[in-house]
Order: sequence, then structure tokens, then C-alpha cells
Amino acid sequence: MILIDGKKAAAELRNELKDEVSELKNKYNKVPGLTVILIGDLTPSQIYVRNKEKSALEVGLKSDVIKYPDTVDEKKVLDKINELNEDDTVSGILVQLPLPKHIDKQKVIETIHPSKDVDGFHPMNVGNLSSGYESSVPCTPLGCYLLIKKIEPNLNGKKAVIVGRSNLNGKPMTQLLLKENCTVTITHSKTKDLKAECLEADIIVAAVGIPELVKGDWVKKDAIVIDVGINKTEKGIVGDVDFDQVSKVASALTPVPGGVGPMTIACLLKNTIECFKRSQKK
Repeated sequence: MILIDGKKAAAELRNELKDEVSELKNKYNKVPGLTVILIGDLTPSQIYVRNKEKSALEVGLKSDVIKYPDTVDEKKVLDKINELNEDDTVSGILVQLPLPKHIDKQKVIETIHPSKDVDGFHPMNVGNLSSGYESSVPCTPLGCYLLIKKIEPNLNGKKAVIVGRSNLNGKPMTQLLLKENCTVTITHSKTKDLKAECLEADIIVAAVGIPELVKGDWVKKDAIVIDVGINKTEKGIVGDVDFDQVSKVASALTPVPGGVGPMTIACLLKNTIECFKRSQKK
């Protein structure tokens, strides 16, 4: 079995992006800029934003973090986003989720201009992705997609099963695999026989938030299994896949942690660079 090393893949992608930023700097005499808005002091969000900033600087991007207390007025945040929309030095805008209850998440997402939406959450980017047009793709499914392509470059005709139908992962993952001519089934909590669906799959992407849901006898021999889950349990952090069991049957499997996670941040940098390149063409 191949253990899919997300840390290594992310490091390779960052090296490629670093070279690309260097070329863009020579060509345009400026570099892509990422601005992150962080509201409140949730520890996971702070760690995540710090890692984003460190990675952005590592590949040569301009990186800014704007911090607000969790009591900040919604209008102040929306005004700041509108200001960043007009700022030519900002290629990508990201508002770190989750947000305090008094701030409307959808309003925030829709205020970010689609051309600067590095998370790929704006309805226009969602629509473009599902229609097969140019768009920003949410970072986690993009990371999953790149890891799958490393293992199997030709996905023509493969049967893929997505466990979980979220807007963040399940739905965009489906669009990416459809583009590669996969036959895709989305499963969820109301699916009648989840095990039977998974047993049909050449590729399983598990993103449902249930610890070790996917068992060894759910996976056909030599399937590629991507585990997006991060669940805190008594035995530590585990994914949505029972690693010990599935590793005995899958041809390739992502570990948790160290699989999909590192690719998410690398793909955020990739999206920022793509937004910059599109803005220069205009």
C-alpha cells in the first residue's frame, strides 16, 4: 500500500509555487498578495492563520492578517472587505471561519469579490465550477484532487464515491472528479446502504466527520482512499477512515494527520497566485 504523504506533496507544491512567484515578480514587478481577516481568538483559527501566513511568506507572497475582536460590528468587517476588493495589491481575500454568531457568514462570503475569493465559496465560483468554467476551487477538495492525481494520473471511467455532501468538500470534489470523466456517487447520512456504495468505488473520499466510519470491509481491493476527516477521540486525532483496517486493502491511503491537511494551505497559496494571474490578464 502507498501511504500518501501530504506533507511531502505540499512541500513539492510550495517549491513549484515559489518558482512561479519569482517568475511573476520578474514579469510584472510585483507579487500576489493574500489578506486574511481573523475575528476573535479561537485557538485553532489562530494556529491555522499563523500557518497560512508562514507558508505565504515562504513562497514569496505578500501576506497581511487583519485582526478584530469577536465583538466587532458586522458592518465594519463588510466595509473592510469592500476596501480590500478595491485594493490592487490584494490578489486574494480570506475570512477565517467560523465567525461569531452575530456575523452572517453568507453575507461575508458574498461580499468578497469572486475574483479575489481564494476559498472558492462565492456563489459565482461555485456556479462556475459546476458549469466547468474557470473558477477558484475550495482548497481542501483541490488538495484531495491533486493527491489522487499523483497516484493515478488517468481517472477516465473510474468510479468515485464521495462520503459527505457538504458545500466545503463533497460537492466541489464531485465537480472536480466529473471533469476527469469519473462516474461519481455522492453519499450521505440518508444513503440506504453506504457500505455497498463504497465497495463499488475505485476512489473513496471520506469527508463526513464521523470517526473511523469507513471500515476495511467497506473498501474493495486496490481502491484509492482519501480521508478528509479530523476527529478528536480518546485515542487521539483520527480520520473518517479506520486506518488500520483500510490500509490492509487499499492501494493508497492518506494518513490523519499528515494527509490532506498540509495540502489545504498549499492550495490556498495556489489559488492566490491564480487570482493574481487572472487579474493581470484583465
